[in-house]
Amino acid sequence: MSAEDLEKYETDMELQLYREYRDVVGLFSHVVETERRFYLCNSVDVRVRGEGGDVYFDVQMSDAWVWDVYRPARFVKNVRVVTFKDVNVEELAKSDLDLSKETGFPG
Repeated sequence: MSAEDLEKYETDMELQLYREYRDVVGLFSHVVETERRFYLCNSVDVRVRGEGGDVYFDVQMSDAWVWDVYRPARFVKNVRVVTFKDVNVEELAKSDLDLSKETGFPG
């Protein structure tokens, strides 16, 4: 496989992932970003923990979808992330979920 073939394959996989995201985003109420992953979920609990002076985040999500091109099953019942890095949680407004206006694709 040439470098060009590999790049085309990765581009196709990313496009498929975006299309899947566009199809499922309306099923979820929250977006969660960590340093390693992007999640859509319907329930999220972020707890700040401290141990020996170090502070970390314990993030628990349920009914989640994971943005990961290499993951064969992106729907996950429960996810737990423990991280020392920032965590961003946003609640999606229903008006944010209508991607057809932005992309020109039917919703």
